[in-house]
Amino acid sequence: MSLALIMPGQGSQTVGMGKSLSDSFESARLVFEEVDNTLNRHLSRIMFNGPQEELTLTQNTQPALMAVSVAVARVIKESGGDILKKTKFLAGHSLGEYSALVINESLKLSDAAKLLDIRGKSMQDSVPIGEGAMAALIGSDIDKAFEVVNLSKEYGVCQVANDNAPGQVVISGNKTAIDKAILISKDIGIKKCILLPVSAPFHCDLMSPAADKMNDALQEIFFKDFKLPIISNVTAKPEFNPEKIKELLVKQVTSMVRWRESMNFMITNQISSFFELGSGKVLSGIVKRINPDCSAVSVQGPEDLDSVFKLN
Repeated sequence: MSLALIMPGQGSQTVGMGKSLSDSFESARLVFEEVDNTLNRHLSRIMFNGPQEELTLTQNTQPALMAVSVAVARVIKESGGDILKKTKFLAGHSLGEYSALVINESLKLSDAAKLLDIRGKSMQDSVPIGEGAMAALIGSDIDKAFEVVNLSKEYGVCQVANDNAPGQVVISGNKTAIDKAILISKDIGIKKCILLPVSAPFHCDLMSPAADKMNDALQEIFFKDFKLPIISNVTAKPEFNPEKIKELLVKQVTSMVRWRESMNFMITNQISSFFELGSGKVLSGIVKRINPDCSAVSVQGPEDLDSVFKLN
């Protein structure tokens, strides 16, 4: 059986994530301690106890979600399950790509925490609050989504940000252009279009200042050779080269997350089982939406570990 590991992105965070792992396993506790020490703040306290508003600040959410995914992977290893031996591909949704790099032992945990701290802050600072927006087009395929953004571009930046699954596409850009896109979507038969409660318009050209900062930050970081290929959000294809992945991580900030295509690539290449490592079940749900014949298991806490060890 070939399987893939997938790591969640922003939107999967919830207060309490990682706490049961930290309470039960030293390897998880050490992950959270290292991230806290690297960032010089008690991020784990916010993760475990909230408040939710503080956890959902982009600068906190990004390293926090990465820490949980890495903690899950290390607990599996500590408990005797070398899941990488049975894995063919790794993939992470947006910031989840950094989680994949750490789990792949290409990027140090402390470096990933620093990079995501910079990434979260610079993305938040790229656009004044209230000037950007994102919206989910429910029931829209990718072609209709491109039609909507093309009809809305004269009102400002408006781009497809996430192609997650059939019927689940997200657009991003200036608030005025996104508001117009919502109106246009109704006219061309898209079932529903709703504004998302986000603090910045991610994965569009308005994030260019953040991309520049990430380019500078990534030049300072050393990436080891990959153990396994990582499916890039930008290309929806497997990448093996650490230097190439740096370029793609910069592009990722302003580019569409090609998650539907990434999933289809893996499924076409004989992947029938997916393990979502980290907080939430968003990506597991998307797997079933893309291909109901695939199995998808979310591994978040100690109670989920049996599903992994059944592989042995």
